[in-house]
Amino acid sequence: MTVTQDKPEAGVEKRPWLALVALLLGVSLIVLEGSIVNVLIPTIVQDLQIDRTSVLWVTSIYSLVFAALLITFGVLADRIGRKRMFMIGTAIFIVFNVVAGLAQDGDMLILARAGEAVGGAMMLPTSMAIINVNFRGPMRAAAFGLWGAVFGGMAAFGPLLGGWLAEVASWRWAFFINVPLGLISLILVWRVITESRGDDQRKLDIGGVILSSLGLGLVVFGLIEGQSLGWWTLITNWTLGPISLEPGGLSPVPIAIALGALMIIAFIWLQSYRAKRGLPVLMDLSLFRIRRYGYGNVVATLVSLGEFGVLFALPLWLQSVQGFSPLHTGALIAILGVGAVIAGGAARHVSALIGATRLIRVGMVLEIFGIVGIMLTLSVERSAWWLAIPLFIYGIGVGFDTAQLTSVILEDVPPQRSGGASSVTSTLRQVGSTLGSAVLGTVLFVSLGLALTNDLAANQPQLTTEQQTQIVDEVVNSSGEAIIPLEQQPGMADVAAEAKQSYTRAVQVMAAFAGGAMVIGLIASFGLPPDRRRKDDDRELLREKG
Repeated sequence: MTVTQDKPEAGVEKRPWLALVALLLGVSLIVLEGSIVNVLIPTIVQDLQIDRTSVLWVTSIYSLVFAALLITFGVLADRIGRKRMFMIGTAIFIVFNVVAGLAQDGDMLILARAGEAVGGAMMLPTSMAIINVNFRGPMRAAAFGLWGAVFGGMAAFGPLLGGWLAEVASWRWAFFINVPLGLISLILVWRVITESRGDDQRKLDIGGVILSSLGLGLVVFGLIEGQSLGWWTLITNWTLGPISLEPGGLSPVPIAIALGALMIIAFIWLQSYRAKRGLPVLMDLSLFRIRRYGYGNVVATLVSLGEFGVLFALPLWLQSVQGFSPLHTGALIAILGVGAVIAGGAARHVSALIGATRLIRVGMVLEIFGIVGIMLTLSVERSAWWLAIPLFIYGIGVGFDTAQLTSVILEDVPPQRSGGASSVTSTLRQVGSTLGSAVLGTVLFVSLGLALTNDLAANQPQLTTEQQTQIVDEVVNSSGEAIIPLEQQPGMADVAAEAKQSYTRAVQVMAAFAGGAMVIGLIASFGLPPDRRRKDDDRELLREKG
């Protein structure tokens, strides 16, 4: 097997576009796995009888493990070979998809999702590094544009595929279908991609691995478990190994969040300390002195946090409030994907006219308009299909900024540092998604609980306090899945109507938080330097136009 060390003049693959297809197929499975579960949650809740906390873990454990390991595997790939790392990750990903498809309870599914994330964390930064090393000039821009389009498109088409599979077969096939596709990607990568490594072959920073992984894990644990355990005072029994806590004492949630934050701060200090002494680091903080890289990663993190809100909440709301089937839910969400694919395909040409950085800002503005449109369109009385308009606008925004953001971030990064740089970028994206899952999910369910409690007290005086509390707990703990069965009970139609209105307002509140993150990201984007015009890009576009 041929192995090349990274050099700025590193050659392009003999079959670069076939190599790109192999990588993008693997990337599409990773992104698909991150989004396909959202539309299946109501079905999984019914089948496996899982509660609200398990729902949050099923959706967030993938992003959590993914984010915790991306930097580690990105750096390791530079040392042991990127092609080898991608293939190992693909094999692990395939195995745990089989485990997820066979899951018989929530714990087994959560474990399988964590295993899938381990494989995905090996694949994603490696794919970016391989593209960054092997493509140059206009080919590089086109390759990253396709990478971004696949990333955005698959995130939106995942719900459609998941809904269709749940309708015609079972939610389990959302995992089984990845097995043959993963094998195809594995074989293609083995046949058409040349091995490459970075020039830093020193030992791995084990302390950095431990601090970054545990720090992020503890913060996300606290955010997810806050509502079920209590944000400050423990409201239920809690056991972890020899530790057993009873209600009324200090909740482990603030302890976990504080300890996790301290570990993240310690991780950043450790990276700076080791770098000054010439020791190997997990995160090269000097890369953030590159203005395009530093500001670009801030934008990517906030965009990921904001984008997650739509794909997390809408499937739950559509099936719990509107009574949509998984297939209809997926079809509506897929309209977002149509916009993303159209915009992703056009992004390179629009970028040539106005510049990649301006295009990213245009995309973010469209996403903000889309979120506002969704907030205004959400209604119990109005047909949910009206959401197609703001979802399409939102999708165009996703296609524009996702297709260009990765290329812009890595534009000034030396090729020999691309593995670590791309893994940090991927990590920060996943940190955004993970925090989006934890924070926005918490906002959704806390808002739902408060709104429904107030609505029942004000509008359903015939219910006792105990009955009101029981209804609120059932609706919140089932992620809204209990609303439709509640509506079918004699004399409970009005109560179910209150629950639908409360759920709608909760989703609007959560969307407002997501939109706020996007606005902050848009402001941060003005820290990006102006685009540089490239003569070779202009010549390439002129040739394409004939």
